[in-house]
Amino acid sequence: MGKRNTLKIVNDPIYGFITIPSTLIFELIEHPYFQRLRRISQMGMSYIVYPGAHHTRFHHALGAMFLMNKAVEVLVFKGIEIDEKEKEALLIAILLHDIGHGPFSHAMEHSIVENINHEEISLLFMKALNEQFNGSLTLAITIFKNEYHRKFLHQLISGQLDMDRLDYLRRDSFYTGVSEGAVNSERLIAMLNVVDDSLVVEEKGIYSVEKFIVARRLMYWQVYLHKTGIVAEQLLMRILKRAKELSQEGVVLTASRDLTYFLNTSIKLDTFDANVLLKFSKLDDYDIIGAMKSWQYHDDFVLRELSNMLLNRDLLKVKLKKKEFSHIKISTEKEKVMKRHNLSADEASYFVFTGSISNQAYRMDKDTINLLTKTGKVIDVAKASDQLNLKALSKEVVKYYLCYPKKD
Repeated sequence: MGKRNTLKIVNDPIYGFITIPSTLIFELIEHPYFQRLRRISQMGMSYIVYPGAHHTRFHHALGAMFLMNKAVEVLVFKGIEIDEKEKEALLIAILLHDIGHGPFSHAMEHSIVENINHEEISLLFMKALNEQFNGSLTLAITIFKNEYHRKFLHQLISGQLDMDRLDYLRRDSFYTGVSEGAVNSERLIAMLNVVDDSLVVEEKGIYSVEKFIVARRLMYWQVYLHKTGIVAEQLLMRILKRAKELSQEGVVLTASRDLTYFLNTSIKLDTFDANVLLKFSKLDDYDIIGAMKSWQYHDDFVLRELSNMLLNRDLLKVKLKKKEFSHIKISTEKEKVMKRHNLSADEASYFVFTGSISNQAYRMDKDTINLLTKTGKVIDVAKASDQLNLKALSKEVVKYYLCYPKKD
């Protein structure tokens, strides 16, 4: 085979053309581990509320890489030294930051694998790719883990104003049609600078920062923590939990080969070896949807009903309030379900459950967004802002939800 032209361009509906900057990055994008992200929705079950929200993790990773490229250009133009190796490492780290996501993004972390979050799986993927690419991801991994001596590089990947957030807020607002989240990511990037190895925003960018923080709060309440989206996500987690429970009791369920492996095997971080990683890399949204289409006919009432609910968008009722729900209210609803369908308390708890959601748009305790004033002073944006609400937005707001079946 002759040498391929690897400097491709990709058309993105938000930023226009995105250039793939190097052969190594092109080869990483071409790798099956990365191509799998085309089959993983960026926003989990949110399309149940916002029909346009069908964009993928693949899409978001390319967008975040595009913004990282812009950020490096801006900082270099302002005299911050970032060499070619560091630049490529940043682009690789942001490109792969979400590669560990399972089907429907977050639902897997709490059901099929035990207490392993996607960041840990992302790191396992990066290490595996580093072996395949002869150590050329070593610096990217060091920056990703925040073990590199120049700390501001890690802040670009993971911080209050990182490229991940700047892309997903704008992208998710575009695909959901919720215009409140449309942050001006390129204007914010143009205002970036570095002081004492820490990322800062020049003072004239204060209004862009304020809008970013407010946009984040609105997107969380309106989109990411939308009560119908929460129910759908919870149902998905409960379907997988029930499927795993039945499988481990010896019930044979129809599922893809790789999903069957995870249903039958208890996986923790210390048992997540190369073989498990390879199987995990074969899982995507389609395994789950395919399984639910079989499970809607299963003999097990819980698995059958939950699968039907999600496939047909006939979800549980959900109530939200500021105080926790009383035990009496929860047990009353549970008893109704137990009586109506002749279920055990354990089975009924799949249909009646409570939980909490919280939203903190800005954290003043760690990782603040700092402004660089004209006099060279660095101050926290919440202190500099004449909008009193930025301090208010740094308080965590918690709401409680109760899910239970609708009346027949």
